[in-house]
Amino acid sequence: MTKFTDLKLHAKVLKAIDEVGYTEPTPIQAGAIPPALEGRDVLGIAQTGTGKTASFTLPMITLLNRGRARARMPRSLVLAPTRELAAQVAENFDLYAKHTKLTKALLIGGVSFKEQDALIDRGVDVLIATPGRLLDHFERGKLILSDVKVMVVDEADRMLDMGFIPDIERIFQMTPFTRQTLFFSATMAPEIERITNTFLSNPERIEVARQATTSDTITQLLFELPGTRRDAQAKQKRDFLRKLIDQEGEKVTNGIIFCNRKVDVDIVAKSLKKYGHDAEPIHGDLDQNHRMRTLEGFRDGKIRFLVASDVAARGLDIPNVSHVFNFDVPGHAEDYVHRIGRTGRAGRLGTAMMISTPKDEKQLAAIESLIEKPVPRGDVGEQKAPVSKTTEADAAADTKEERPTKSRSRSRSRSKAKPEAEAKADAPEVAAPTKTPEKAEAKPAKTEASKEAQEAAPKPQQEHAPRSRSRGGKGRGRNEDRGPKVVGLGDHLPTFIEKSFAERRAD
Repeated sequence: MTKFTDLKLHAKVLKAIDEVGYTEPTPIQAGAIPPALEGRDVLGIAQTGTGKTASFTLPMITLLNRGRARARMPRSLVLAPTRELAAQVAENFDLYAKHTKLTKALLIGGVSFKEQDALIDRGVDVLIATPGRLLDHFERGKLILSDVKVMVVDEADRMLDMGFIPDIERIFQMTPFTRQTLFFSATMAPEIERITNTFLSNPERIEVARQATTSDTITQLLFELPGTRRDAQAKQKRDFLRKLIDQEGEKVTNGIIFCNRKVDVDIVAKSLKKYGHDAEPIHGDLDQNHRMRTLEGFRDGKIRFLVASDVAARGLDIPNVSHVFNFDVPGHAEDYVHRIGRTGRAGRLGTAMMISTPKDEKQLAAIESLIEKPVPRGDVGEQKAPVSKTTEADAAADTKEERPTKSRSRSRSRSKAKPEAEAKADAPEVAAPTKTPEKAEAKPAKTEASKEAQEAAPKPQQEHAPRSRSRGGKGRGRNEDRGPKVVGLGDHLPTFIEKSFAERRAD
């Protein structure tokens, strides 16, 4: 059995390890530390929670123990995808390098540039940074990377997911060609493999487990909820999450609850608080100081549940997490491995539970294809979809006896009103014959009195003829062949009407 004392680490490093209580390295540590101490490039592939951070921190401290850094020129560089992971690497460095005189600087967002510039100006042996903040300092002329001897890329697959690969390539080009590179990732996507082939020189490949496998110390369960209305689905999942927590009872010493969206992180945390559970949210939109305080409270046991987005899924070393709850099925299959890897760390037992709905079928298939085994199903019992407020009101109204009575009364009132309406509608039809003859008789008298004047005056049809010809802009010849078109009667009375009046008068 390999021990840390067999790995040729510096005596001061071994002393710090002994004080922490570690005696035997993990497989990734036993495989990566010897070639790293020899100055070779290392490509480490291992699932989360296997001790990758110490795999590069321990040899880096041993290699840098001799020499001194110059102002603005760090001797080593560690790149991490998130602020939390970078801060954790800094904590590990402080833990293992406490008996040495090596210095470090942490460059992450949410901290003033002035404080970070002051550290860089004094000279640091180890520079731990996120890619974005590192490039900000470089572009401001505050950082020179020409003296970097050891460069570490941690959680490279997460860098790919977050879109940092172009930044990583640029940083590689700013460092010396003779540097030593330690490259660690849980999975090896084609883009990650391309980078390793480009920037690593004959690396020692350490693969301690098949890529994207889940730990055997983690008990996995999947709870498939039935389909329901979209507006009620989220509430159904929140109710079932609380049911799972209550069923586990004292087994849940603490837990991380993962959501896909930041807005859901806040909603789930508020829901748990409302029902008496100690929960706090953490995601990228929160202030950095607030995020660090929340993580510290969770590590210290002051906070029982941490409701998180994927910002907390990678690399965070919280050793005593008893449960992981996937409130949402992750959109990327690899994220499932990283999420549940927050529990069952360092040989401890852990439980991972996931809630799914019918719309998650494709994501579930991708997860089971990646881990090459089905996720065991749990019993959901009799799940009924919660009813929204409007639906509850409608359902309550449907049970009332007054509702059909009202509808019958409306039908009776309509039936009573119908004869009256028909009578009113019939009234004009009765009065119409009596009024029409009076108007008809008056109009012929007026027409006969002005008949001669009308015949002498120019015919009104001639005035309207141009309008009829220009109405459509086409077929003018057809209208002219038919003669002038009569647009309105005006003072002119057609002959057939005048004839009908004359026959009536004769009768």
